[in-house]
Amino acid sequence: MKQRRSETASGERPEAVSGSARVPEEMRLNRYLSAAGVCSRREADRIIGEGRVRVNGIPASLGMVIREEDRVFVDGKLVQPAEREIFLAVNKPAGVVVTTDQSRGDQTLEELVHYPERVFAVGRLDKESEGLILMTNNGEASNRIQKARGRHEKEYVVTVDRPFDREFLRKMSAGVYLEELDRTTRPCKIRRLDQNRFDIILTEGLNRQIRRMCLALGYRVQKLKRIRVMNIVLGSLKEGSYRELTPEELQTLKKELGMLP
Repeated sequence: MKQRRSETASGERPEAVSGSARVPEEMRLNRYLSAAGVCSRREADRIIGEGRVRVNGIPASLGMVIREEDRVFVDGKLVQPAEREIFLAVNKPAGVVVTTDQSRGDQTLEELVHYPERVFAVGRLDKESEGLILMTNNGEASNRIQKARGRHEKEYVVTVDRPFDREFLRKMSAGVYLEELDRTTRPCKIRRLDQNRFDIILTEGLNRQIRRMCLALGYRVQKLKRIRVMNIVLGSLKEGSYRELTPEELQTLKKELGMLP
């Protein structure tokens, strides 16, 4: 099993950014950057807004539509389709941020993995949290995993600051109203592991959802670790390391995403 410990970014940059899909006749720029493996659509909108993207030598704009013949550059590097599809499982330590923004001095996931080809994170895992996060250059798969309507399972082990009772488990399972978001979380599966630790399976991904749910019920999360995304499990993967998905894992994942018959 291939693994790599945390490494320091070398500063070397390839001449071109490789991705996973060719452009159809027309496509929105943020979708193209995602499909090409540069970053997620949300991150694409951010870097477009920062002026880091140019199309045919002209600064790009949000919502811009590009065509097959257009040449797209990110930070001066030409974006090109990839030769192969990449899917990684990463064990993110607490303290590592899942963003390409280096302005705050935090170690980013990309710096931790330091993969030789361009990949981006599938979704988020907040700075204080640890455990499994997927990285890929397949924008379509990333978008499908993150779509809330897909109800794809993500499993976590959570430690809170004090013992909880059955009522806490019942309320968490039924869905918790989050005043700051003005919405109630979806019902979920939850089971006790010990007096202040539980396993929870969510089918949505609201920002800092588990922390918000616990806080609404009077508890604070002390440790949060994601151990599964759909059929991909963290297992014995060492903290700060990554591995490529096996062909069997990838086939099952794509079937669950509706990308294979």
